[in-house]
Amino acid sequence: MGLVADRDDWNRDAAEDPAGGDGGASPLTGRAARRRARAQRRSQRRRRPWLSPLTRRILAVNLVAPALLAFGMLYLDQYEEALVAGELTALRTQADLIAAAVGEGAVEVRSSGSEAVPLIPMTTHRIANDPARQMVRRLADLGGMRVRLFDHNGLLVADSRLLMGAGGLVQVSDLPPVEDTDTLMGMLRKAYDWLRGSVAFRRDVQPYIERPDQTASDYDEVVGAVEVGDSGTAVRRRRDGTLVLSAATPVQHYKQVVGAVMVQKSAADVDRSVFEVRLAVLKLSAVTLAATVLLSLYLAAAIARPLTRLSQAAERVRHGKGRVLAIPDLSARKDEIGDLSQSLREMTEDLWARMDAIEAFAADVAHEIKNPLTSLRSAVETTARVKDPDQQRRLMAVILDDVQRMNRLISDISDASRLDAELSRAETEPVALGTILDTLVELHNASDTDGAPRFVLDAPKGDALVVPGLEGRLAQVFRNLMGNAAGFSPPGGTITVRARRDDGWVRVTVEDEGPGIPRGKERDIFNRFYTERPAGEKFGTHSGLGLSISKQIVEAHRGAIRAENRRDDMGAVLGARFIVTLPADADVEGGEAAE
Repeated sequence: MGLVADRDDWNRDAAEDPAGGDGGASPLTGRAARRRARAQRRSQRRRRPWLSPLTRRILAVNLVAPALLAFGMLYLDQYEEALVAGELTALRTQADLIAAAVGEGAVEVRSSGSEAVPLIPMTTHRIANDPARQMVRRLADLGGMRVRLFDHNGLLVADSRLLMGAGGLVQVSDLPPVEDTDTLMGMLRKAYDWLRGSVAFRRDVQPYIERPDQTASDYDEVVGAVEVGDSGTAVRRRRDGTLVLSAATPVQHYKQVVGAVMVQKSAADVDRSVFEVRLAVLKLSAVTLAATVLLSLYLAAAIARPLTRLSQAAERVRHGKGRVLAIPDLSARKDEIGDLSQSLREMTEDLWARMDAIEAFAADVAHEIKNPLTSLRSAVETTARVKDPDQQRRLMAVILDDVQRMNRLISDISDASRLDAELSRAETEPVALGTILDTLVELHNASDTDGAPRFVLDAPKGDALVVPGLEGRLAQVFRNLMGNAAGFSPPGGTITVRARRDDGWVRVTVEDEGPGIPRGKERDIFNRFYTERPAGEKFGTHSGLGLSISKQIVEAHRGAIRAENRRDDMGAVLGARFIVTLPADADVEGGEAAE
């Protein structure tokens, strides 16, 4: 599959560039590349949504509270209950007044004629029909409500909506006002009425049913007024969702119940008041929603757009060539996004530095491996032509030295390449440097080699020299420094290892009595593959990575390492001094002084 894809890519490139790569890009190729670039940009714009996911999340979160407020305020149950309670109280008062008027001016003594069995026995008075109808009609007109009068038998005596005419009874009803549905207010009112009927804010209301031959038994509050003599109120709902309020009061004459008055009124005023309040709340909610949307879009633009720029810049860095720093600098924002921008820029610079280091390391590795390979190849080719056994033995010894040198070099390179990963993954723990230094000094002094230098340790006792780190790697640092000092020290010389704790830092110095460090090489000796061989040492004994690895380990422990020459009062070089500074463990106090 890979070969087929490569061949297709090659054929497509060849079709776009008929002139070939050696003759330069043809105009056709340039135009085709520009068309492809424009098409790619258009496809990216099409794939990119108008609102980013982060913008949509910000809008969703910010719109939840205003939306809940707007829909929640549509109910206004307590406000509507208060208005209804006020209307019912007014209706009861009006019913009491009408009942008192009827009881005083429209009651007559009951005749002895046969009539239906009364609900309340022993009644000696009854409602006079004609005076009662006239009184009910006039009082209803004055109060702007519907009044019905029932006698003590529960039969309807008078209704302000029923008029007696030449053709019989005529029912009078108020027509609703003409709705202007063309205006915005009319459309809002129509939508509100539909929503009110669909949602049914008051679900515990009985339906309003009016029978043609209505009696007191059709209304519970009238039954209570006729039979018990108690006043009552009721709230009912028509099919169109309009509330109907009613109040019933017994009509009494000398403490005897002769009938009941029922006063009824539509709750249009209540609905109008609730609608106006809800409309005001909706207007405020609409303004709040608009402000929330605008602020959310501004917030999203202030957050999502810079993040998108950083993401696109990171993509350009990932796919781009060259070393142009394409990460935008947003540090002037003085916020987390500015910090992210600065961190990305620094990370990009660090990545380029790491790539440079890897490139330089690869070049150094190739150079260092090439030297023993060249020597090995020359020795092998010469061995094939030489017939003298002594010369062959010497050449074989050279080959063996080159192989050992390559093995040592590859081992050091492998150790150096794994060092970064190991230092980043390993967990640090308290390390007692005093114990490590004491052990290394004893091991070196235990050597029975003639003329080997003597090591002297000057360090405090106790836990003063405890640092956080990796014990094995820190031991490697001081083993390298002591081995390096031993290699440059004269026979029978003294190497002094000192360690002190001062102001939260542990400082270790390794001093020898060798020739010192060449002038101007105090920094170069920590470079990879740098070697400075002492006189008489066999070539290829060191790979030149020891001090570089030591510097890498110390800096990974947030410490520092440097080298300098020891001089006397006259300025003469007495030897080299390596100084390692590491942060001390904050949980461990300083120990005893050195003896």
